[in-house]
Amino acid sequence: MSQLALSATSALPFFTRSTERLSKIIPVITRSFNVNSSLCSSTLRKGFSITAAAAGAINGGAAELSENEQDLKHYMWPDKKRPRVCILGGGFGGLYTALRLESLVWPDDKRPQVLLIDQSERFVFKPMLYELLSGEVDEWEVAPRFTDLLANTGIQFIQDRVKHLNPSFENSSQSYSCAGTVQLESELLIEYDWYKLDLYDSLQLVLALGAEPRLDIVPGAIEYALPFSTFEDACKVNDKLKAVERKNFGKTSPIRVVIVGCGYSGVELAATISERLQANGIVQAINAETTICPTAPPGNREAALKVLSERNVQLFLGYLVNSVQRAADVKVLDQSVENGPALDVVEQDHGKFVVEIQPTVRGLDGQILEADLVLWTVGNKPRLPELESGGKSYFLPLNGRGQAETDETLRVKGHPRIFALGDSSALRDTSGKLLPSTAQVAFQEADFAGWNIWAAINDRPLLPFRFQNLGEMMTLGRNDAAVTPSFIDGLTLEGPIGHAARKLAYLIRLPTDEHRVKVGISWFAKTAIDSVASLQTSLAKVLSGS
Repeated sequence: MSQLALSATSALPFFTRSTERLSKIIPVITRSFNVNSSLCSSTLRKGFSITAAAAGAINGGAAELSENEQDLKHYMWPDKKRPRVCILGGGFGGLYTALRLESLVWPDDKRPQVLLIDQSERFVFKPMLYELLSGEVDEWEVAPRFTDLLANTGIQFIQDRVKHLNPSFENSSQSYSCAGTVQLESELLIEYDWYKLDLYDSLQLVLALGAEPRLDIVPGAIEYALPFSTFEDACKVNDKLKAVERKNFGKTSPIRVVIVGCGYSGVELAATISERLQANGIVQAINAETTICPTAPPGNREAALKVLSERNVQLFLGYLVNSVQRAADVKVLDQSVENGPALDVVEQDHGKFVVEIQPTVRGLDGQILEADLVLWTVGNKPRLPELESGGKSYFLPLNGRGQAETDETLRVKGHPRIFALGDSSALRDTSGKLLPSTAQVAFQEADFAGWNIWAAINDRPLLPFRFQNLGEMMTLGRNDAAVTPSFIDGLTLEGPIGHAARKLAYLIRLPTDEHRVKVGISWFAKTAIDSVASLQTSLAKVLSGS
């Protein structure tokens, strides 16, 4: 079985209904709806990014609904006989699980109806958000709309945020005829089934909630630091950089950017922004560890250190952030500022910030850094909601990071009806080591989750998940990257070769064949234009020199 869920090779006919017919079935809804084929709710508010997949059967129906639930608008599935799969969350785990289900071969009467729900209108290919800051890619290439991606599939899409999950539990005293309900913030209620088999009589519910930045661990971080995790975050950071660049145009004072965290995200940000600002900026990166990217292969770490040194990125290793404050609110007298003048509250620029850091190792002194922009890349918390059933609350078994503990088939321990993957899952490899929350792990988990849903519906045994480490990659600028494949010991591709290898690998992993073709043509055209421009520049220099 393929280790990466790449694309859907088969598609259901695209189901459509006229608004007149829909209005006869479902009450008029005042919110705007964004769907492929049926009534759905749309909202841009942030919230859960859950993936809930349930295999439905003809024997299903609806669990007993409370009076509040009976007053809600009910989602109408196109076909009442075929299994129904509801996927909450359209990240790597959710979207690629849906596409995996779409690509599998199904008996006609068991091919499920797939409904994908996400709070955003766009799927985000997070490993390439840095290229938005460098201008190397366009928004549509790394953050395509779900409606565009799923246009030629049978997967339906709703843009909304999950409000409540109400699954049935095997030990419940109530009598259920379906797996449970999902209530969205638009007050739309979605019912999903379980599929009754000889070996299984349980709901197949998959949680792929993703994670959100945790800024509440340091005073002032929520108010003054910008996270870099979502498409909206990347756009906000890019807008802030443009504003600071315009403000400082023609001035001698450099733009100061402080990045908290020197894992992969922090290092890639530091390399990208330092290349963008060049001599007009000073980038400072803070890390609690005494090295950057402590879990990275040595080749990637050495390549990154080389690039950061060449671009004069200042590393504060072995430091923790105490607080982030507006410079105008701070009086710092007779205290030196790292690489800058002493701060005087009377002369403060209200757009600047002060980051106070303290050492984690002996022999280092505390520092106060001045910044035009503070970027936060450390600390994530999974979005795992509380489950409710029959008016009672149930809690999933979580580890210290807030992730659901799962067995080797990706099912939550103690809850055979619930699967978890991606940032929501605390899955361990054969040696007992916790798997990292990376895109590569989510790719492969989605492949297995899709297969196991297929297996449950078709009365087949579920497969144990086995992670295959294919290597690690990181961008270091517009034409620079480091790639360490796992299948060749000691090999690290750097510079333009690494950059080309990384873009090719991510091009292959884009969600659908159609999107890959469009992005591939776009990247080839940009490369050709850049090559011609570089050739013209070289010729102009030669001619002017002669």
